[in-house]
Amino acid sequence: MRCAVVPVARPTFDTQKAAQLTDQAFALLAEIGFELHGAKTLVMTPDDLAKAKTELIDDADLYILMQSSFSDASPAVSLLSEKSAPVLLWSFREPGEIGERLLLNSMCGSNLAAHALVHAGKNIYHLHGNPAEARTKSVLTAVLNGQMPNAEEPELKVDQSLADLEMIKKILDAIRGTKIGAIGDAPPGFTPCVYDANQLIELFGIEVEPLTVDEIFERIASADAGAVAVEYAAAVAAQPSLGSVNQDEATKVSATTVVLDDWKTKSDLAAIAVRCWPEFPTQLGACPCGALSRMADRGTATACERDVLGAVTMLLMEELGAGTTYLVDVVDQDPSQNLIRLWHCGAAATSLAANPADATQFTHCNRKLGVAGNFPLKTGPVVVARLDQDVDPSNPTGLRLIVSNGESIPAENQFQGNTATVKMEIAADAFVNGLITRGFPHHLVLAWTDIRPQLRQMAKLLSIPLIEW
Repeated sequence: MRCAVVPVARPTFDTQKAAQLTDQAFALLAEIGFELHGAKTLVMTPDDLAKAKTELIDDADLYILMQSSFSDASPAVSLLSEKSAPVLLWSFREPGEIGERLLLNSMCGSNLAAHALVHAGKNIYHLHGNPAEARTKSVLTAVLNGQMPNAEEPELKVDQSLADLEMIKKILDAIRGTKIGAIGDAPPGFTPCVYDANQLIELFGIEVEPLTVDEIFERIASADAGAVAVEYAAAVAAQPSLGSVNQDEATKVSATTVVLDDWKTKSDLAAIAVRCWPEFPTQLGACPCGALSRMADRGTATACERDVLGAVTMLLMEELGAGTTYLVDVVDQDPSQNLIRLWHCGAAATSLAANPADATQFTHCNRKLGVAGNFPLKTGPVVVARLDQDVDPSNPTGLRLIVSNGESIPAENQFQGNTATVKMEIAADAFVNGLITRGFPHHLVLAWTDIRPQLRQMAKLLSIPLIEW
């Protein structure tokens, strides 16, 4: 089998560990008997990508996107979207100890690449496991013999209970005319963060008010010093651990909070989606996670990575009775205990902490700049949901909705930032595989109130296809 391999990574993750696993993976593929083509070094920069294009053959029997660490979906789309042969996404397990940062975030990278490739019309397959694992070798041996990994996904739940129709109509009517603030563009290669403004107006009556990154920085620079000082003092009083974070960085985040709060009030915004990188850390010299957390604690849904559809999902879920929600990635799984770990880098409301009185404020796990939360999320039954652009062109709404559930169990904060360790009601590995092979977004919305009847009725009322696992 002629196999073309592309190992992708990002410099902000542990590239030494990524390279080590990549070398092991190539050795395993050669041992099994694949005829290997393509780049054998990590594709991380535009120059790397240009070189990989020249090395990628057009007539391979199989293309493997090796998710050596997290990467956006740009390399996947550029290199693989036009290829006719099957694409296998291979993600590695997290190697770090409890409480460390996510060293690779490989699974989330595969999730993001899959979204882009599926929406580009590709059928993809997924393998999660390290080269040294017996199952990994078994799956790849089967692939060599023409048997792709099983596209396993959970059974759909049907005929479930529905919330009162008139109640849902009233809630949706009340939402019409709502505005969401959106700062900047979607990050390159983050296809789930792209949205259709007309679609949101037609379906929900939700408008998006845009603001450029330069405009928000101008407002932060001119923020009233007295108001910023008051906000910083209030933030430290609420979470004393903030006092140990670099004060210059924390003050910039407090200025961001003041500006966001002022914008929310003057424009009557119900939610805000922020392009939180790279400009905030590279130009402002701070990470806005702490500001998003403060806004969430005050009742405004906040989404990072300028994920407008994520913010819309949060807003809808909160209006349907979910309480405060959080935008998360699926970053890890443990099939032996039927667990998944839901995580993001520190923008959770402190009210969502397992112990709100000890919702530690810290620096961002990758950027090492303030301010980001570093605490585990609270326990109890949870629901995850997400609106997404539908891949089915016959769907007149253009959107689909995925819903599932489980229980957040007591656990240490597995990864720096905010982690929920969730025991799924369904098979965890099937859930992850279904997310990836069906091309659902890497961002899900996590809630601690069971609003599945409300979500079902909303989807039915608006003719949005529902995938409930």
